[in-house]
Amino acid sequence: MADAFISALLEQLASVVFEHTKQAVTLVLNAEEDVHSFSSHLNAIQAVLEDAEEKQVMEARVRDWLEKLKDVSYEMDDVLDEWNTEILKQQLEEGESASVTKKKVCFPTPANCFCFGQVSKAIHHHNIATRIKKLNEKLTVIAAEKEQYDFHLSTIRGSDEQLIQRPKTSSLVDISTIFGREEEKECLLSKLLRESNQDGGRFLVIPIVGMGGMGKTTLAQLAYNDEKVTTQFDKKVWVCVSDPFDEIKISKAITENLGGAQSSSNELETLILCIKSHVENKKFLLVLDDVWTEDKTKWENLKLPVIMQSCAKGSTILVTTRKQGVAKMMKATSNMILLDKLRDRDCLALFNSIAFLDREEDEANGFGVIGEEIVKKCKGLPLALKTLGSLVWHKKTREEWREVLNSKVWELEEVEEQVFRPLLLSYYDLTPAVKRCLLYCAIFPKDYELRKDNLIELWMSQDYLNSKKNKQKRRIGQNYFESLAMRSFFQDFRKDDTGNIRGCKMHDIVHDFVHSLTKKEIIIIEAVEGANQRMELSGDKVRHLTLTSLPEGPLSFPTSFYNCKNMRTLTLPYSSITTISLGSIMQMKCLRTLNLSHKILNEVPKEIGELIHLRCMDLSHSGNLKELPDAVCDLYNLQTLVLEGCSELQKLPKAMGKLINLKHLYVRNCYKLRYLPKGIRSLKILEALDCFYVCEGNDEALRLGDLGTMDQLQGSLWIERLGKDDASEIEKAQFGNKEHLSHLGVGFQVGDGDGDDDAVQRKGDEEILNALQPHQNLEHLSIWNCHGTTKSLYWIKSLHNLRKVDLLNWEFCELLPPLGKLPSLEILDIWVIEKVKKVGVEFLGIEKEEEQVSGILFPRLKQLSFIGMPNWEEWEGIIKNSSEIQIMPCLSYLEITRCPKLKALPDLLYKITTLRTLKITSCEILERDYQKDVGKEWHNISHIPNLTIESPWN
Repeated sequence: MADAFISALLEQLASVVFEHTKQAVTLVLNAEEDVHSFSSHLNAIQAVLEDAEEKQVMEARVRDWLEKLKDVSYEMDDVLDEWNTEILKQQLEEGESASVTKKKVCFPTPANCFCFGQVSKAIHHHNIATRIKKLNEKLTVIAAEKEQYDFHLSTIRGSDEQLIQRPKTSSLVDISTIFGREEEKECLLSKLLRESNQDGGRFLVIPIVGMGGMGKTTLAQLAYNDEKVTTQFDKKVWVCVSDPFDEIKISKAITENLGGAQSSSNELETLILCIKSHVENKKFLLVLDDVWTEDKTKWENLKLPVIMQSCAKGSTILVTTRKQGVAKMMKATSNMILLDKLRDRDCLALFNSIAFLDREEDEANGFGVIGEEIVKKCKGLPLALKTLGSLVWHKKTREEWREVLNSKVWELEEVEEQVFRPLLLSYYDLTPAVKRCLLYCAIFPKDYELRKDNLIELWMSQDYLNSKKNKQKRRIGQNYFESLAMRSFFQDFRKDDTGNIRGCKMHDIVHDFVHSLTKKEIIIIEAVEGANQRMELSGDKVRHLTLTSLPEGPLSFPTSFYNCKNMRTLTLPYSSITTISLGSIMQMKCLRTLNLSHKILNEVPKEIGELIHLRCMDLSHSGNLKELPDAVCDLYNLQTLVLEGCSELQKLPKAMGKLINLKHLYVRNCYKLRYLPKGIRSLKILEALDCFYVCEGNDEALRLGDLGTMDQLQGSLWIERLGKDDASEIEKAQFGNKEHLSHLGVGFQVGDGDGDDDAVQRKGDEEILNALQPHQNLEHLSIWNCHGTTKSLYWIKSLHNLRKVDLLNWEFCELLPPLGKLPSLEILDIWVIEKVKKVGVEFLGIEKEEEQVSGILFPRLKQLSFIGMPNWEEWEGIIKNSSEIQIMPCLSYLEITRCPKLKALPDLLYKITTLRTLKITSCEILERDYQKDVGKEWHNISHIPNLTIESPWN
């Protein structure tokens, strides 16, 4: 990690000197010489860092030396950041002074404070120079000490440019194939499919026990998804328990998975009664994945045995755990399934399936002997096999494979380190910058979902994504994420409808691994009621702090935290703080990242403006927050501000134009936010703006046309509250130039309730759609509450990369838009379009019925939904005069809901062999004619595997 940090620090040293020499006023007198000296020492140290990082695993004195090096590097980073902030501040003040001669001062400073301000600056600059000098002296000593350790010089790899590239034919290496465990699976299925417990009890508890990474969860998943098991049980629920064992959370998770509404109750007895009501007299399978606690009291509090006694015979609790003591506590040792090492042939098969993926047979044969030796060193651990298989998959020569085989990492003796050996090896194979990003993931609790975009922004906030070639930082972060995913550091990927990865988790073993490498710098503490004062931290070594489960009330640190002045990250998941105490703010001066999301914050103190290093502030879903203090605009280094879901937020500070480094502003679902301040138009580097609130007739509001100069916008952008007079502003916004936007959502104004605006077709809506015309790179288009017609979407035919379209509440639309010829469209949702009576050939993209057509229409469409079309009667799917055509050959999911007048499904659907799911709800005629076994059209759809045909009251 030191290697990555020092690489970034050297870039910063060079940058700050360059900025310093450009200034008319010398900011830090006599500091430049010390900076050059500091850089020279760092360059000399960097040459041996790769060797030092490997030796520190087994040599404590090297570890101590690296600690001292990191401490002085962190301190210099803070000083340089102050220096850079002074430069930014001076540039802004110069701009303000220049504006005085023209019109007015945007951010005025009282004239009588000028002399005092200059004196204050001089003192501050002298302090910076003094600190740089002292740090240079410290580093001089550390640089001299390196000669004691006989480090070997190493060739320093580049940053993101030298990441190992994967073949274009695959995205992430597929490690889902299961090898071995046949006996264990048969044993588990045999137990699950018994009609009753052989011990005579009404229900069964089956613990799967084994070391982390042995495949306990995978085995449980295989059984849980087995068709015979699904048929055998009336109800199935999967709950990931992890540590700590929280009876309330577990009970809520079970309740919600059983189909109950999300419970707001924190009374355990109430939740238990709710669970019991759902499963009483039903055969119930409950999987508790990753149980750690051996506390008998917690198990008894959950009262699962009492609940299971009310179920039908043969109900089962399946538990995965690393501890045999858990099975003993549950009195289930007789049914315990122990997972030991994989058999040799299964190990080799698993390793080869990954290491030789997509390789030619002749090429793979030359590596087989080395691969067999590597497999032996994995000692039957599936996680190790997957990790090393992913690692050598990137290796192209036998010499690289032998380096893996002969690595000294294998010499570690401790049991825990044996588990970490393959992870250490993969860790050392990462570039320094990617190592640093992986280790930062230790700030998250176990089993926490990492949201990909959020994770990349957190890396950015810590300055982990620097690039010498001026590549876009988000792209660098995506490359780093994929690099870690391909090496099995991430798992359980959550994808959106179009297959893009949105989130993931870390395996517990990987979490333990990264935490072992960062245990002094990164601390996770669970707040225990009445025990806060006993929480101890190792003072100034802590850089990143996660506090979980803080009770409702103000955020105020215990006295043992007062020495944690060097913290760079503070995050509070699963907490309920209402305010932040002044003392807490004042001792966090080095923070880069502050995450207070999902809290009930009432206000943000104005002292927040003193956190000059802050890059990322997440206040999302703060339900009581009404405004931000003006002092937020003094955070010149702020890159990410997250306010999404702040439902009471009414306004943003006027001077947001001062946030010249802001790249990401998230304000979606801030329902009471009237407008965005016009100062945002000066933020030329803004890359993410998830929602624009249109506000006409307000001189303080950002105008839609101001987006015309923001060509770097990317990701998703929603435009809310569009009105009839906004067509000219849409033209000025130039969405045709926004080539990086992947999703564009347009929401028109909904009527005020008097009926006048809702009852008439609005010409302005069509003019707006005519002017919209997004860039052809767009992948997802949403248009809601439009009072125009689909004729205005003539340009949609040119969006050849469009993968998803959703249209909602088009009150005056009588014809669906021509979408059939879009080559990339995969998902289409049509919601609440009430005046459509017929869906004909125009929907397929055919302008006239007599038009000659050949080829494929809707060539990639996989999911199609029609919801809330009360007047729809006919769906015509036959094209006349054309026999050489296919329609929707990839369709796998079709939903038709609340379409009571639709008379029949088109013949084209009967011929689609890929259709796996058909859902018909609240469609009276279809429900009658396609009723199972008796409906006159049942024979046309009976071959579809997953059929749901019902009324909501059934």
